[in-house]
Amino acid sequence: MSPDLAIEVSGLNKHFGALHAVRDVSIDVRRGQICGFLGPNGSGKTTTIRMLCGLMTPDSGQGTCLGFDILRQSAAIKREVGYMTQKFSFYEDLSIRENLRFVARMYGVPNPRRVVEQTLERLGLTGRQKQLAGTLSGGWKQRMALAACILHEPQLLLLDEPTAGVDPKARREFWDQIHLLAAEGLTVLVSTHYMDEAERCNVIAYLDMGRLLARGSVAEIIRGSGLTTWHVDAPDPGALAHALRQRPGVSMVAAFGNTLHVSGPDSAALDQALAPYRYEPQLRWHESVPTLEDAFIALMEKNRATGVVAA
Repeated sequence: MSPDLAIEVSGLNKHFGALHAVRDVSIDVRRGQICGFLGPNGSGKTTTIRMLCGLMTPDSGQGTCLGFDILRQSAAIKREVGYMTQKFSFYEDLSIRENLRFVARMYGVPNPRRVVEQTLERLGLTGRQKQLAGTLSGGWKQRMALAACILHEPQLLLLDEPTAGVDPKARREFWDQIHLLAAEGLTVLVSTHYMDEAERCNVIAYLDMGRLLARGSVAEIIRGSGLTTWHVDAPDPGALAHALRQRPGVSMVAAFGNTLHVSGPDSAALDQALAPYRYEPQLRWHESVPTLEDAFIALMEKNRATGVVAA
């Protein structure tokens, strides 16, 4: 066990009846890092998070969270973790301040009145402290939930799709707070579907069908995908996309307005597939770097092409 690691687990498995929800997941997260958990719905992200923070016991596997054994010391882990669930889970008929005071008492926070005041100010909630939680917009609800998660000064913050349904401005402000917390030494593990949020993480872990398919920085994951990508501007992108999808060597075609992103795992095969279209005067081609989304789709398709199914 390394003292530099907040999370160090290996071989985690979890079944729900016949469903093998998490398959041999091994992951480590350094203290002070922001680690992004990505993957489609049902990929095992929430189940893995719950095993890490002591809310769920793995069927097999081992490891530590904040230096505590995930199998035998779950109660100790829970005291040191702030966990934000997907669903807003506070009392909607209480004000922001009343909810935070309740949470502070639940954790046995010393001098709860002072701590609540400081947290309200830190998260920019002082002006809304008397507003009922049920009347808050999505962005303010998430800010209040984050305040509740950090009241007891946890070492690890687990955020399960914290900005789903929140507008872009509120998402950016929320992430600014996350980076401030990480700069103070808090470790953050966050699941998200948003590629721009993934790119704000120090390291990313990608799950599909319960398997950990890739882990690393954004640049490492894109480089590891092995994809070559070309962009083409076309007057009729729909017709061109249909034609390109039929060509061997083309694995993905995605439309962005009048521009198509065309990718393949074999650079030579992709060049051959695109050759008939290279010199059409109405098309403008240029090579580009694959996006993180391109890399994740390629990983998912490769994983599912193996024929592995949840069982």
